Amino acid sequence: MTAALLRLAVQIVLVASLWHGLYAAAGTTAGLDRDQAVSYAVLAVLASRLREIDQYAARDTVIQHMHFGTIVYWYLRPMPPQRYYALRALGEQLYGLAWSLAGYLVCLAAGVVQPPASAAVAGVFALSMLFGQWVLYYVMLVIDQLCFWTLRNGAALLILIFAQNLLSGVYAPLWFFPDWFITLSSFLPFQATLSVPLSLYVGRIPLSDAAFQLSVQAGWIVVLALFTRFLWRRAARRVISQGG
Repeated sequence: MTAALLRLAVQIVLVASLWHGLYAAAGTTAGLDRDQAVSYAVLAVLASRLREIDQYAARDTVIQHMHFGTIVYWYLRPMPPQRYYALRALGEQLYGLAWSLAGYLVCLAAGVVQPPASAAVAGVFALSMLFGQWVLYYVMLVIDQLCFWTLRNGAALLILIFAQNLLSGVYAPLWFFPDWFITLSSFLPFQATLSVPLSLYVGRIPLSDAAFQLSVQAGWIVVLALFTRFLWRRAARRVISQGG
C-alpha cells in the first residue's frame, strides 16, 4: 500500500508539472486552458487507478487459469463464471475507487484539480464515469475471453492497454490529435471509457451535449454486453473436465 501511494503521488506530481510547463507560454490550446488541462491530466491518472489490481501475483488471471487448467473450476462451482468475473471486477473497482477518491480530495484541497463548474456537471460526470468504467469492464472481458481460443492473450493485452491509453485520452486529450485521428476514435469504444467523462468535468464538452454522449456510452454498454454474453456461451463449449 505504501508503494502504491508513493507511485500515485509521483505520477500526479510529474503529470501536473508537465502540463504546467507546457502551458507556461500558452493561453488556450485545443480548447483547453492551463487549469483545464492540468485537471484533465491529473484526473486521468486517478481514473487509471480504478482498475489496477495485480491479479497475476495472485494467479487469478484468465491466462494463468488456462495455462494451469484451473479454469475448469470456474465452471464446476455453483456460481456461474460470468457472475464470478463480474463480482471480482466490482470488488477491484471499489478498492480502486477508494484510492482515486482519496487522491481526488487531496488534489482538490491542494488546488491541483479544479472543482466542477456546477452540481449538474458533477452529477453528469459521475454518471458518465460509471458508464465509462462499465464499457472498460466489457473491453477487458473480451480480451480475457480471447484466451478460450488462443490460450495466450499477452500480446493482445499489451496492444489493448496501449490502444486504451492512447484512444481514451490518458496520454493526452484527444483534441490535441489530428482530425482524422479524432474521427477514427469516435467509432471505437475507448474514448467512451475516459475521454468523455473527463471532458464533461473540465467543460470541454458542454452540458448541452451530455445527453448525446451518455447515450453513446450506453449504446456501447449494450453492444458489448450482448457480445460478451455470446462469447461466454461459446467459451463454455471449449472447457472439458477430465477425471471428475
